[in-house]
Amino acid sequence: MTDAEGVSPSFTELAEFLSKQRWFSGRHGSVTVTGVRRLARLVESPPVDVLMIDATVDGRDPHAYQLEVERPGVAVERLEHVRVGTDPVYDALHDREVTDVWPRLIAAEATLGALSFHRVRDSAEIVLDRPSLVFTGEQSNTTLAYGDAMVLKVYRQVAPGVNPDVEVHVALAGVACPHIAAPLGWVESPDGVLAFLQEFLVGATEGWESAQASVRDLFVEADLHPGDCGADFAGEAERLGTVTAEVHAALREAFPTDLLDPAQLAVRAQLMRDRLEAAADEVPALRPYATRLARAFDDLADAATGGDVLPVQRVHGDFHLGQVLRTAAGWKLLDFEGEPATPADERRALDTPLRDVAAMLRSLDYAARIVLLDHPGDGQRAYRAAEWVEHNTNAFCSGYAAAAGRDPRDDAVLLRALETEKAVYEVVYESRMRPSWAALPMAAIERLAG
Repeated sequence: MTDAEGVSPSFTELAEFLSKQRWFSGRHGSVTVTGVRRLARLVESPPVDVLMIDATVDGRDPHAYQLEVERPGVAVERLEHVRVGTDPVYDALHDREVTDVWPRLIAAEATLGALSFHRVRDSAEIVLDRPSLVFTGEQSNTTLAYGDAMVLKVYRQVAPGVNPDVEVHVALAGVACPHIAAPLGWVESPDGVLAFLQEFLVGATEGWESAQASVRDLFVEADLHPGDCGADFAGEAERLGTVTAEVHAALREAFPTDLLDPAQLAVRAQLMRDRLEAAADEVPALRPYATRLARAFDDLADAATGGDVLPVQRVHGDFHLGQVLRTAAGWKLLDFEGEPATPADERRALDTPLRDVAAMLRSLDYAARIVLLDHPGDGQRAYRAAEWVEHNTNAFCSGYAAAAGRDPRDDAVLLRALETEKAVYEVVYESRMRPSWAALPMAAIERLAG
């Protein structure tokens, strides 16, 4: 079914709503809605419809976004913060009185309109009696917690084809990988996967918060080295390195692997150079470092001439401390979507597992430097933050080496090229999205430029 302009909410009202949402990737530009399709009616009373919205930002290529709209007919005060337009129409994901429909339909493996609901075979029980609560925070998706039993991740921007997050979780569960939240089911549409249901990791602590707490503790203990502080993170970093290597091994078991020959590796090195040049054109602050940064990619291309092949496999693809949770049972890895701005086929492409290692090393650096933002110009704290990063980088790599049988630091040329590429990407991202944070990756650029 296609909804025409003039139906509430109007295209203009939808565009205004989208532009204010944290999960909308183009909220900093001019948003135009070009089409709306209703995929299914989830609930009859009050009416709740799943809409697929085609939207462009600044006239660029359109993307599809899903929105669950509830039309109760009268204003509902508790939902006013998610009103869509002038009429009493609301984002239904924020109404716990209707969101129980998602797990019920998944448990029943139902088909409704253009939607199909799938349950993971041999999964844990789907609990049907828990009210939902929307997670807060800066997210590209909307996540609902159903008590302490389950979480439902709703992918707001919908991409056609296989969803890597669902694909990888189901495959890892199939090889009994213990380091993930168990998948329970998902919702599919002709436009792509809409939602993913998983177990809730009770009592979990995010790696990002734990790492920052360790840095703050170091700053308080002015005379101690990182390993001497009560909140030393190195033990956790080492365990995280081990778990990362074990997940990489499970990914090799669950998916095909391959080898890059020297010519293919040289092509990848050239792609890194090209991205650096494009980044320097966009962010002038990179230009003074570009020639020296490119040496990392030149060294990788030179190494390719040695004739060695590079093993590649499925990887996480967007690995950082915000994608890992520490539970009573150990570290768990989350969100195997890959970088959301990257096309799905690229996110599913085989890559070196050192890409994830390099990304985590960059995340450790971020965790220390973001705390430094509260202490501008403090050289002593900057020195201690760098000491913390080195301490925990070595711990992570040691843990990875213990499980993988090879230390990432032994592949210094490849690791440096991947860290450099990641730092360049971060500079562009922060310059676009959070200019006040651009100093974080720029500090790494200075170090990596040598």
